[in-house]
Amino acid sequence: MDGDMVQSVLQAVDRYLSLVQSILTNPRFAAVIPMVCLSAFWIGGEGALVAVAIVVPTSVVICNAFSHRRDTLPTADPVTGLLCRDDAVADTELALKENPVRAGMIAALAVEIDEFTEVDVRHGQSAGHTIQRACAERLRSVVREHDVVFRLQGARMGVILFSSAMADLESLIQLSNRIQQRIQEPISLDGTRIFVSASVGFCAPGRAPSQSAEAVVGAAEQALEDATSNGTGAIRAFTLDMRRRARNRGVLSDDLPKALEEKQIKPWFQPQVDAETGDVTGIEVLARWDHPQSGLVPPGEFLPAAEHLGLLGRLGETMLYQSLNALRAWDATGSDVPNVSLNFSSEELRNPTIVEQVRWELDRFDVAPDRLNVEVLETVIAQTSNDTIIRNLRAFSEMGCRIDLDDFGTGHASIANIKRFSVDRIKVDRSFVTQIDSDADQQNIVAAILTLAERMQLDTLAEGVETPAEHAVLRRLGCRHIQGYGIARPMPFDDVGPWLARYRSRATKDTTGPAARSADNARPAPGPRGKTA
Repeated sequence: MDGDMVQSVLQAVDRYLSLVQSILTNPRFAAVIPMVCLSAFWIGGEGALVAVAIVVPTSVVICNAFSHRRDTLPTADPVTGLLCRDDAVADTELALKENPVRAGMIAALAVEIDEFTEVDVRHGQSAGHTIQRACAERLRSVVREHDVVFRLQGARMGVILFSSAMADLESLIQLSNRIQQRIQEPISLDGTRIFVSASVGFCAPGRAPSQSAEAVVGAAEQALEDATSNGTGAIRAFTLDMRRRARNRGVLSDDLPKALEEKQIKPWFQPQVDAETGDVTGIEVLARWDHPQSGLVPPGEFLPAAEHLGLLGRLGETMLYQSLNALRAWDATGSDVPNVSLNFSSEELRNPTIVEQVRWELDRFDVAPDRLNVEVLETVIAQTSNDTIIRNLRAFSEMGCRIDLDDFGTGHASIANIKRFSVDRIKVDRSFVTQIDSDADQQNIVAAILTLAERMQLDTLAEGVETPAEHAVLRRLGCRHIQGYGIARPMPFDDVGPWLARYRSRATKDTTGPAARSADNARPAPGPRGKTA
């Protein structure tokens, strides 16, 4: 008898026992017990009466016992067959009570299938279940037999590792890598090969806030939250600092709707200049939150909360309105800002009405469409097959807006996708710009990107330029535009006008080019590199 047949039989027995129990324990049944006993005596005499008197209470006891057993049995996830989280934690707590010495020796991992919602929508729920089952089996194959693999919410699974006194940071990183490599193997689905990736968070032995199984698993889940906030395929180890950040995220999530309502989140602006002449060629818009209690909150802390709460659309509307308002103000003062670049999230681009909303705002402020650069992350173009996103980006291009491909080199966008999405300019990710003046490999990578752009007749911009030496190398390699702390830091609206005046004033006094000699080109004070939005 195979597993499915056994499961069907057990389910039938369970339903039968539940029916019998519901009858025997129903208060109405007690009212007919005397009639049953008298009928038994009338038909079968004393022997039948004794039998009924024994069978009825015994049946009630047996059914209650089976009911209690069903309530205490571990419950399996219907999709993956894995234990549910609460049962896995409870079983582990019981094992730790029996052997307290092991309490400081357990570790936990939390694994999430990256961007599973899009996979589920693209291929259907049945395919999503197949992918989850395949990933669960692969996770089981990587860990040891006595380790506990269980299901978390959504497309997440967990592992509790026993006897892990030797599971130091390095060995857990290696295990996380093996899990990722195993999950990344192709999954066969109706003759099609599906590829997925995974993010991993883990808690090493003795690193959780307490030695309970709940604390260790919770710590691994916090580490996974930190991993997923840093993109796909990330691995993070739990640290106590994550608890503070998690609490801050909770506070920020509570305050975010009010912040949008009260316009606490404002655009900051970072100039972009021509690498050859130093002329200002545009300004990128970056969101900053001036929190009443916490002060200036960087986007890396509040954007994940906005995405979780579904507020990226409202945030985008706020940034667009204030950016176009700023552009009109600069025009009124003769500041000569050619255009603004605004980031559009995948959530915004999935909105079928986003193009009309932007068109209406441009008409409202009397701003030509070619003065708005629509920035989209390379990961969106590389991984999406969403027809609405494709339609919207094409519509933006046809309307006259320029399409910038942000963080180029990190998302594996194909040449076909670059053409399909009507990209006008690629922005070289700052990770390739760092130390380009001293690292030959960095120079070769950027040179290849710029050559590709030239062949495809695409404009180019390098992010994260911090030093005159980096600027000089990029100019020599043929990069058209640059931005970064070496030019100017992001600044609030009130500081942009004075900065432009100072920058252009120095430019007129310098016959060898404004960007290379600007006082803003000096190496910045220690801090995060490049753009932080």
